[in-house]
Amino acid sequence: MECNRIQLVAILSFIFLVQSIQGWGEEGHAITCKIAQARLTDAAADAVKQLLPAYANNDLSSVCTWADRVKFALRWTSALHYADTPPKLCNFQYARDCKDLNGVKDRCVVGAINNYTTQLLDYGKDTQHNLTQALLFLAHYMGDVHQPLHTGFTTDKGGNTIDVHWYTRKQNLHHVWDANIIETAEERFYDNNIEEYFKDIQKNITKTWSDEVADWEACSSDETTCPNVYASEGVKDACQYAYKDAPEDATLEDDYFLSRLPIISLRLAQGGVRLAATLNRIFQ
Repeated sequence: MECNRIQLVAILSFIFLVQSIQGWGEEGHAITCKIAQARLTDAAADAVKQLLPAYANNDLSSVCTWADRVKFALRWTSALHYADTPPKLCNFQYARDCKDLNGVKDRCVVGAINNYTTQLLDYGKDTQHNLTQALLFLAHYMGDVHQPLHTGFTTDKGGNTIDVHWYTRKQNLHHVWDANIIETAEERFYDNNIEEYFKDIQKNITKTWSDEVADWEACSSDETTCPNVYASEGVKDACQYAYKDAPEDATLEDDYFLSRLPIISLRLAQGGVRLAATLNRIFQ
């Protein structure tokens, strides 16, 4: 494992010199990981501390976009960030949808979450897996699967080929959901302060959504994580909220922003709560 850690540090040293490609966006992923780390049991918190690279200073959120950055060096990971579905069916089916562009099965964000969860179950054992890398992948992909357009349609690559205007700025629909809605919310309501947005979501978790949290956390008795559920929710949200009223060349302004922001906040909350629940089950 020590050799694997050295290799990981070498990759990171190169990658942080390169511009990031973002999933939820830096801030969305950071919020997901902040929520998760605050909900860890003592055993899980200790395991995460042991596995995080030293430069992270025991802050999972500081490395929550690592998986986006390594797409430059580890190109085989590109297919693991999404699970696109056939257009307008508005449902996710693992056997049909979890495959890469070459048709290789299990290569999607749902398969990746299952894979890295299984790897982390080797914690404390003699293992061939790089568990630091597995933790960073899992933390990131749990965020990705909760971004509705990471389970968007194959025909438009999850909204990447739908050009719109976000107010006056030309953008693609996928990026609107990755970053623009979050950035606009922070500018308008939180004085450009990610911590204030994070605290607002935390407050909703403990108050507004408190009766729902146990259901978010739950999986069936034999599952450590259940990303099929998360992807199924995501594509429904993509149909109902992301794609709706957002055709090619649409101008998306306050009506779209204010009605979609609650969905973004909810999905960030669910992603963080479920990442914590998964890690707590892994590191019992």
